[in-house]
Amino acid sequence: MTLLAVERIKLFTTRSPWWCLLTALAVTVGFAALTTGTKPDDFPLTLGMTQFGRMFGLMVVMVMAALAITTEYRFSTIRATFQAIPNRTAALLAKTLVVALLALVIGEVAAFGSFGIATLIDPGANLSITSADDWRMIAGTGLVYGLAAVLAVAVGVLLRQSAGAISVLLIWPLLVETLVPVIPRVGDDIGRWLPFTAADQFLAGPSGNPPLSPWGSLAYFAGICVAMLIAALVTANKRDA
Repeated sequence: MTLLAVERIKLFTTRSPWWCLLTALAVTVGFAALTTGTKPDDFPLTLGMTQFGRMFGLMVVMVMAALAITTEYRFSTIRATFQAIPNRTAALLAKTLVVALLALVIGEVAAFGSFGIATLIDPGANLSITSADDWRMIAGTGLVYGLAAVLAVAVGVLLRQSAGAISVLLIWPLLVETLVPVIPRVGDDIGRWLPFTAADQFLAGPSGNPPLSPWGSLAYFAGICVAMLIAALVTANKRDA
């Protein structure tokens, strides 16, 4: 509990998490308001349309999570952390848990906030959350955000540089996973197993004959995030701070 309190204080006494938090919420809710307010009158508003900005908010949350660890390496405060807490695994797990919990909360607030603003702008739209798929689309956002934060911390530990970690975290889902499916013959088969594609299959529901069920896709995404975190912990324990 002391480690968690220390990491919580370290996280919230810097400006970047606050700016990232506000930016993530503003982007997701803002896109929901823009989509709802500018759609044609004869075009029905769907629950999925209210979550249009979810991916952009996810990118901001991963940047926040990466900065939470890479700034420690940048300013060498990680040395003091490891001197005070010789158990590096415990220290890094505490940081990861705090960041992941914050990301989970951001995801839930962003998803329900987007749903709420769309309902206010277009009260006549049929946006009731009635089915399990509807609840997964909205409430599941926090789970994906939290797991993505774990992945971002792991990448930050492995690379130790803010620019490199952020570049990887942004380029992979926005560019790599977009281009892989266009590779002749093997692109579609590989693309179905990419991590953020699996996360999207969990939130948006099955499309294009996915290899796993929605919850199986989340478990697969979680497995990749945990595997990356384990690799980061092993690396951090083997090298100098």
